[in-house]
Order: sequence, then structure tokens, then C-alpha cells
Amino acid sequence: MKAAQIVGRKDMRMIDVPDPELVDDGDVKVKIDYMSVCGSDIYLEYDANLTEEHYPLAPGKPVHECAGTVVESLDPDYKDGQRVIVIPEEAAGASEFVVQKADKLIRLPDWGGLDEWVMCQHSGTALYSAKKWGNAVGKRVAVLGQGGIGLSFTMFASKQGAAQIVGIDLEEYRCEKALELGATGTINASTDDVVEAAAALTDGQLFDVVVDASGNPEGLDTCVAIARPLGQVISFSLTGDEPVSFKHLTWMGKNLQLNATVIAATDQPVKEIRELVELRDRGWVDPGLLKTHETTFDNLPEAYEQYRKREDGVIKIAIKVP
Repeated sequence: MKAAQIVGRKDMRMIDVPDPELVDDGDVKVKIDYMSVCGSDIYLEYDANLTEEHYPLAPGKPVHECAGTVVESLDPDYKDGQRVIVIPEEAAGASEFVVQKADKLIRLPDWGGLDEWVMCQHSGTALYSAKKWGNAVGKRVAVLGQGGIGLSFTMFASKQGAAQIVGIDLEEYRCEKALELGATGTINASTDDVVEAAAALTDGQLFDVVVDASGNPEGLDTCVAIARPLGQVISFSLTGDEPVSFKHLTWMGKNLQLNATVIAATDQPVKEIRELVELRDRGWVDPGLLKTHETTFDNLPEAYEQYRKREDGVIKIAIKVP
């Protein structure tokens, strides 16, 4: 089968590898129909400053947003033809087939395209984090970073009745997308002073909740600066091994609540993804709206470059596996 492999920094190749086999009871073989690029794929592995001994990465890494169809199963609960989101082992999903057990499979309804259902995987991880802000009704919420994850937070805050939702990003097209998905205002961090703009938008009160979805080592510091005293900062960002800028005295002086949120580190790493699939099925929220581009598996290296460079208004890319 075909798989992608990163052999050096920003150097991805398409290779041939053996098909995975069913070995143990409970194994399920899934034909990957669609996958998507995650921001963490870019700055943690594809464009990370790794040493030479890290290369090549394992075939299929670091793709972990995948949806497909069951083609063979040793689990009686999963029949051929069942559509699923699959969380591949070791985030090695950039391949035509994967084998996984039920604890990392999320059943999908029969309606709608997998190019849109696959977006529930990454938005589901944001749902886990968004639960940390509790009842959003009446709260002022700011989200730093308006990529796919940040826009998911923006959608959730809007659906939950937040009084004010401000999307913050360096790209104007992402700020505009935030307004489409429920933001009441935006801050373009490439042209505006974020702290001054936050004070102006909130009449000096700042935000009850600030989410860091920036992937920037300086993002946490910005969040602390625009949170109100006794407010809350929710960190979703992963920044690799880079030192993180953080003004400890400001955080302490404001008595801020700080929540680190990584769903993969919990004992239920797919719970909120399953919940989000159910919420989309009944029409409450639609992560499929985040899809802006589609391409094919053979063009995966080009898709990574497009995402890395933020070209052509890209937010989320659906990659079709023929």
C-alpha cells in the first residue's frame, strides 16, 4: 500500500509499505478514505528542528485525523462497510489502510461525506478543552489563534451563548472566518496591539476566559495579559521543545485559573470526539464548515506546504485517498 514518510525537515515522500494485517481478536482494518492536516503535524514534526537521528519518521506519521470504511474485522461489533473516524496508533495514519481496535474507532452516520465528518476528530479534541470553561452564557471569551482548532472554540462559545467572542489571529482571512462562525469581534495581531485592542473591545474589563490555540511560545503570555483578574486561561497549544514565554508575576497578581488540556493524555481520549459526532448528527454544530480545500493523497506533501505557508485562505484540507 501507499504511505507517506517524512525523511527530513519539510521533506515528505510517498513510499510503498506492506498492508497491515489483522492479528488479534478485536482488530479492525479500515480503508482510509479521507485524512486532514493538523497544525501540530507541522510545527511538531514536519517543520520541526529535529536532529538527524530522528529521520526518517515512521511511515504514516504524523497524520492522526482520519476517516474511512471497515473492510475486514475480527470485532463482531464492526462489520464491513461501517464508516468510522479512526485514531491511528502512534499517529501514523498517512497510509491507505490502518488496523485499530474499537477503543480508537468512532462510528459515523451513513449521511454526509467523510471529507466533512473527518473534521470532527480535531474539533472533538477542542470540545474536551472547552468543557473547562463551564457555563459560557454571559461570559467574555477570547480565542488566540483562528486555525481549525481556534475556530472550533469560537463555534462552541457561540453555540453555548457567550456574551462576547473575540477571535485573534495574524491572518485577516482567518479573522473573517471567525466572524462567519460566531465571533462578535476580531483582533488582527499582525496590525493591532492585542492588549490595547482587547481593552478597547471590553471597555477595559478584559476577558473572563482566554483560550490559547496559537501554537506560539509567546501565546500563553498574551493570554495572561488579556485575561481579567480572577479570570481563566485554557491552554490547548503544543509548542514542541521551545521555551515558553510566561510572566509568572502577572499570572499570580491576577489570581488566574490556568488549565492545560490535552485529551490524548486522559484515560478517555476519544470521548469528546464521539460526543461531537453525535452533536453534528443532530445539527447542533458543524465542524465540516472548517473545510476550505480538498486534494488527493498523492498531493499530501503539497498539502502540508500549503498549510505551513497558509496559502490560498487555507484552514482545513480534506485529503482523499483513492
